[in-house]
Parts: sequence; structure tokens; C-alpha cells
Amino acid sequence: MKRARDILAVKGHDIWSIEPGASVYDAMKLMAEKEIGSLMVMEGAKLIGIISERDYARKVILHGRSSRTTQVREIMTTRVVYAQPDQNIEECMALMTEKRVRHLPVIEAGEMVGVISIGDLVKSIIAEQKFIIQQLERYITG
Repeated sequence: MKRARDILAVKGHDIWSIEPGASVYDAMKLMAEKEIGSLMVMEGAKLIGIISERDYARKVILHGRSSRTTQVREIMTTRVVYAQPDQNIEECMALMTEKRVRHLPVIEAGEMVGVISIGDLVKSIIAEQKFIIQQLERYITG
């Protein structure tokens, strides 16, 4: 059964982050450039929050705030849900579904080693199912 570490081995360990004092505008600009839906909010090497497109839509746009004058720390989610590298894909999917999050930092020994998204999990599950189907077809056609 695949684990969070297996997904990171395929997709890479890139972590896109921003500082809490940065403007929300800069955060959205970076997300657009990297074609991602969230950024880890870091103070040095410490993960202190996460900011997502959802945070922007709900906490800036709907409240009539300006993304240029609002700081990331004002709207970031501070209770960050995370996974450990040895958690299996089903556990990660259940955690994301239960907590209604789309991005899951992977933390090992207190250090962030990567981020997996709901899309990464779905892609991995589909690939695994395709493999099983191919094996069954080979068995049947012998």
C-alpha cells in the first residue's frame, strides 16, 4: 500500500512558502506563478500556518479587504492538519476529507519534508487501480 513518502518520491519535495508578514497579494501572485492552491506560512524553518485560495476568497474578497494591505498572518489557517511520511494514502485521504482540506504538509521528526494535495492522492489511487486492472486482464487473457 502506498504511503505519503511514496507520493513525495514521485512528485518531489518542493515546498512553496511565504512569510506571515507578506501581503496576501504577494501570496496569490506566487500561487499563480507556481500554479498551486496553497502556500506554507513559515517563520524561518518553522511551519506556523497555511494560506490557500479558499482563505483568500472567504477572508479577503467576501469581507471587502484589500489583498495589497492585508498580511498573510491575518487570514492564514493556524491549525495546520498534517501527515507523517509513513501514513498510507487511505489515511491521508480520510484526514483531508474529515478536516475539509486540500493540501497536507508531510512532517517527519518535526521538519516539513513536502506537501501532498488531494489531486496527488487521487492520481496515485487511479494509477494503482490501472495497474491492478492491467494485471487482472493479463491473468484473464493468460
